[in-house]
Amino acid sequence: MTRRKPNLFLIGAMKAGTHYLRKLLKAHTNIFMCEPDEPSYFVDPRHLRRIYPEMWQRGFWRSEERYLELFRPAGDAPLLGEASTSYTKLPLAPGVAERIAAFNPDARFIYLLRDPVERAISHYWHMVQHHTERRPIADAFKSDAQFVAFSHYAMQLRPYLERFGRDRIAVVIHERLIADPAGVMRGVYEWLDVDASAADPLGFAEPENVGPEMVSMAAWGGVPRRLRQAPWLQGAIERLPPPAHRMLHRLTTREVGRRAADATEAVAFLRPQQLRQTEELAQLLGCSFPEWTTVYGTPSRTPRLGQP
Repeated sequence: MTRRKPNLFLIGAMKAGTHYLRKLLKAHTNIFMCEPDEPSYFVDPRHLRRIYPEMWQRGFWRSEERYLELFRPAGDAPLLGEASTSYTKLPLAPGVAERIAAFNPDARFIYLLRDPVERAISHYWHMVQHHTERRPIADAFKSDAQFVAFSHYAMQLRPYLERFGRDRIAVVIHERLIADPAGVMRGVYEWLDVDASAADPLGFAEPENVGPEMVSMAAWGGVPRRLRQAPWLQGAIERLPPPAHRMLHRLTTREVGRRAADATEAVAFLRPQQLRQTEELAQLLGCSFPEWTTVYGTPSRTPRLGQP
């Protein structure tokens, strides 16, 4: 029996609310979103091992059959989807659009965008919490190009526009989705040719994937990430008695308050670059982004630099 292929891809951006949007898509009876999140099948495994070793270990990249098994429970849902933010992580994950085009040239895509300065700051705290980033925020931005690159939305979009065309790509703005999820999703459902009334209204709850106010910053960042996340080491840590586990945590981490961190220098570094990138995006898509008050330096409100 020929396996059905996914035809809907939520491609990011990272830290722009993709978990929430995936939940809203999944709330529709005609849309199946696979488990787990972010299978990242179309990322070259050499690159995936570097940027997402946890998913590399899951091994969906090993065969198309293994990947398609994720969609077996879809039943007769006309839209089979997945959400992998690694699909818009140039230059760390090249060639994804080309692989998807070869796999399913009729695929459709949703790209969720957020104020690029705020997205980069949220990205930094994600790296602190989950990937042992230890540098001050401005130093991290100046040293690691991924923080700026992942917010360079025009660069991330172009490979998809070139291969699939504008009509097969829906661009959703994070700030508009949070302000009016039902209204934004009506437009998304209409674009997908499904009846908005078939969506479960309970799916429109508040976003769940919200980071904590206090973040544990690793004190052992010199240990290679692959070693830190090796199953044997994680298993050994989990087998420690609770008192030893707590002591190890105290010795290897320190608690940092996100809102207390001074991001002034970081914003000053990001803003001119990401303002140019936003103008490039506006020309590419023929629209504007007035909600992005941090990148534009709009004085109407205080930037939400501590938000996830």
